[in-house]
Amino acid sequence: MTDSDDWAASLSGPPKKPMKRGTKIFLWLFAALVAWLTLSNATWLAPDPVGKRVLIAHRGVSQLFDHRGVTDDSCTATRIYPPEHAYIENSLPSMKVAIGRDAGAVKFDVAATKDGRLAVFHDWTLDCRTDGKGNIRDRTMAELKRLDIGYGYTADGGKTFPLRGKGEGLMPSLDDVLRDLGHASLIVNFKSRDPREGALALAAFARAGIDPNQPRFGFFGNARVLRPIRARAPRAWTLDPEGAKRCTGDYIKFGWSGWYPPSCVGGTIIVPLDYQWAYWGWPDRLQARAAAHGTRVLMTGARGDKHGGMGLWRVDQLTRIPASFTGYVWIDDIYNLGPALRPRQK
Repeated sequence: MTDSDDWAASLSGPPKKPMKRGTKIFLWLFAALVAWLTLSNATWLAPDPVGKRVLIAHRGVSQLFDHRGVTDDSCTATRIYPPEHAYIENSLPSMKVAIGRDAGAVKFDVAATKDGRLAVFHDWTLDCRTDGKGNIRDRTMAELKRLDIGYGYTADGGKTFPLRGKGEGLMPSLDDVLRDLGHASLIVNFKSRDPREGALALAAFARAGIDPNQPRFGFFGNARVLRPIRARAPRAWTLDPEGAKRCTGDYIKFGWSGWYPPSCVGGTIIVPLDYQWAYWGWPDRLQARAAAHGTRVLMTGARGDKHGGMGLWRVDQLTRIPASFTGYVWIDDIYNLGPALRPRQK
């Protein structure tokens, strides 16, 4: 060995011990596992998604409000931003305009009345938004139709009421919505846990001569309320919060393995805008798995957004939706976000 060889040997240190056979096998198996997990969840290897995304207009075209500090007892009509339009949530005009502004579906709230109808209205009580008092369930549908549903809205702490007088007679029943918009994709949201409301909804569909057992119809609410609908309309979209939460959690826990959770079969996976990174195979691989098991995928607003609600409400949020996403997107401001997605005219 020359002097230069001695110098090189001194830098490299003592001879390395050969790797044990068991260690080599473990490393090879670990590398194979990582490669398999990567490829099995690779979205670029998934088939191209079929269809196009569906924008869900939450309560039609509505007045936006600041969600900071909102509780179940808050009167949100007194927290609206200065109005840029005169449409009132859950009214027929607001739903029709939402469809005209590219909503693929309209979601609206219902509550049972004294005479066995379902009124389309957000609150259980009348005090916040209308010139009436008391509970929805203590009024007949005819009495509710005489109220002004824009009465209580204010953007300046009660100094002015810009929608007062513009909502007289505009509270519709579910029968009214089905009569005028039964051809559209509609999502009925039950506000209560009363199981009879599911039966009341089915009765309204029967009176309208419309089969609810179609994928274009949706029903959201407590599992007890949805039970008769799931039995009568298995092809419709039924979403109960606990079931969707269980499915979403199970997919995040086990989706990496390629095993599909039974809780998601025919269910709903909810993907918040700011948590897309947590979902295995997002977006195309997840969508392929969901389609194969009759699962709907619903994108919602960012969970960390203190000012916004469950839906998207700013135009810039649209840029965070993957171009290949073909599921449902919950929109709180369809008035601005719908047109923002239209192709630009040259």
